[in-house]
Amino acid sequence: MHYITTSKLELETIADILSANKKLALSEQAKQNIVHCREYLDKKLAAQHEPIYGINTGFGSLCNVLIPDSDLEQLQRNLVMSHACGTGDEVPQEIVKLMLLLKIQSLSYGKSGVQLETVERLIDFFNMDMLPLVFQQGSLGASGDLSPLAHLSLPLIGMGEVNYNGKRQQAKEVLMQLKSQPVQLKSKEGLALLNGTQFMSAYGVWCLLQTRKLSASADLVSAISLDAFDGRIEPFKEHLHIIRPHKGQLKTAAAINRILEGSELIRRKKAHVQDPYSFRCIPQVHGASKDAIEYAENVFLTEINSVTDNPTIFPFENEIISGGNFHGQPLALALDFLAIALAELGNISERRTYQLISGLRELPPFLVAKPGLNSGFMIPQYTAASIVSQNKQLCSPASVDSIVSSNGQEDHVSMGANAATKCFKVVENLQRILAIELFNASQALEFRRPLQSSPIIEEVIAKYREDVAFVDADKVMFTEIDKSVDFLKRMTVNF
Repeated sequence: MHYITTSKLELETIADILSANKKLALSEQAKQNIVHCREYLDKKLAAQHEPIYGINTGFGSLCNVLIPDSDLEQLQRNLVMSHACGTGDEVPQEIVKLMLLLKIQSLSYGKSGVQLETVERLIDFFNMDMLPLVFQQGSLGASGDLSPLAHLSLPLIGMGEVNYNGKRQQAKEVLMQLKSQPVQLKSKEGLALLNGTQFMSAYGVWCLLQTRKLSASADLVSAISLDAFDGRIEPFKEHLHIIRPHKGQLKTAAAINRILEGSELIRRKKAHVQDPYSFRCIPQVHGASKDAIEYAENVFLTEINSVTDNPTIFPFENEIISGGNFHGQPLALALDFLAIALAELGNISERRTYQLISGLRELPPFLVAKPGLNSGFMIPQYTAASIVSQNKQLCSPASVDSIVSSNGQEDHVSMGANAATKCFKVVENLQRILAIELFNASQALEFRRPLQSSPIIEEVIAKYREDVAFVDADKVMFTEIDKSVDFLKRMTVNF
């Protein structure tokens, strides 16, 4: 069980909740926060009849239209229905579950005016793996993720669809099976559910959780390539990096040294005086990506522990403020930066793959014993190059774009949702690029026998060989690439 509290939610905590399939519950403090805020809002509305944006007015450019008290609940229901305009591919279910978690966390601070029942129903969805159907396209990333969050919220009012018990079903039918009634939304609740950055945030958190492992995997795979290429260890010496002490650069150099400790190959005398940049500059390139990843983590840790709907209710200050905490600009910039950082890990990886197949340093062309008769590893490099090129296209920044909406009331938007879905694709692409490098590096390493690499690398290669055999002659290669991708996903990186 994980209790939703006012304490900071960490990435490690999220990873543990998801991997252990933990259930959620509200702490007593969180319940008090939610109830107190709702009671304050009800009293405020009963005591005054002045317009309060989104509570007794229309939305967006309709903010000056006053809504009668008798229509306030219908207003919120209409909001959820009318804003569910998503299209395109479904959001992966693991990210929808993250959206639920992050929305629950944001509502638990008692600044949103929702009913306790509404938050507890979202918790029920999370705990039962009753995951609303959400679509990837539709959010501008300002006013929050309106369309995706509308789809996330539809099942609360008995509408929309959910993935439940392994199949796609109508939400109202599942609620009937569970003998649950739809939630009757009160004033402000629809807006609290729809305003917020949980679509962008969920994608970002998922990407960051994958990125931690991918960054470490990039170091490991590059070390295998370095040893297979008969590379030099001098560019990784600590005192070289201390005189240019970028944090990620120091960390990467130290990791490569640990991975290669005890290698016969790295210690032997070299015929060449230096290596290509794709090997020699691993600390500088991987390290810069590590620093960018750390920046993105800090942005997202702030975001997922924040209140991002609007208007925001401050019961103790006796204020309801219509502000802009839903604007996704911090996330859009961080996601664009993260995608670029990950693309660079893939970019330099493909260059190492290219060097390994080029017939240099006593390695056979395309890493087969009889090149010509066999094409060998010629085309896996083409595949990696294609994916790298796609990543470059995906790294065109979304955050520099904006399109006016809502009759000019929402005149600057972040496009952070597009940044999020692009970054997601870059993460998937990087997994494949690194898997192709591993496929090549493991093959090249066999041509250095009987010399041994380090204990860490030899252990990894031994496990890898249980899935992917040495290639003696041409064979169907896509299956080997797929197995390499699966191996990297399963591999525990701990050095």
